[in-house]
Amino acid sequence: MGLIRRTFGFMAIAVLLLLAFAGGWIVGFVRVGAAYDTALLTDIERQFTERMRDVSLVGTFTVFGRETRNAEGRGGPRIDRYDISSIEKVGENLWRFNAGMECCGVKGRIPIVIPMRFVGDTPMIMMTDTEIPGVGAFTVRLFFYGDTYSGTWQHGKVIGQMSGRIEKKAS
Repeated sequence: MGLIRRTFGFMAIAVLLLLAFAGGWIVGFVRVGAAYDTALLTDIERQFTERMRDVSLVGTFTVFGRETRNAEGRGGPRIDRYDISSIEKVGENLWRFNAGMECCGVKGRIPIVIPMRFVGDTPMIMMTDTEIPGVGAFTVRLFFYGDTYSGTWQHGKVIGQMSGRIEKKAS
């Protein structure tokens, strides 16, 4: 009886520690936290957050070595789309993209916190082996300019390019 009680107590503590660890890991992993006060943003940062409210990134991507085939096995790049309701600065060079996506086995809305820097007036995503929940680790260099975006991406050994337009959603 004493052995069963100790075993049960040990298992209960282990489960509680595991839940606490998992909860902290999830919060830290997605870096869901308070956004910076917009009054603290630079003019360029504020303009970009306004530009990226209720937009869709609509474009194409390629996979090196497979540039002449699309998802149906025919020629041409593959189409991709990311719906962004808003972006928020949540840390030094960390931005949360409140986005919806249909890519890489993920369909739905997820907040994605990614490193982004401003090079002059050009916002640039600079991810290196950054984990995206439910998708995996990516290395990305993507810049935004005007109503366009363009860059390179890598997921494991798969490498490619992506580009497209930033389109305002109809109200």
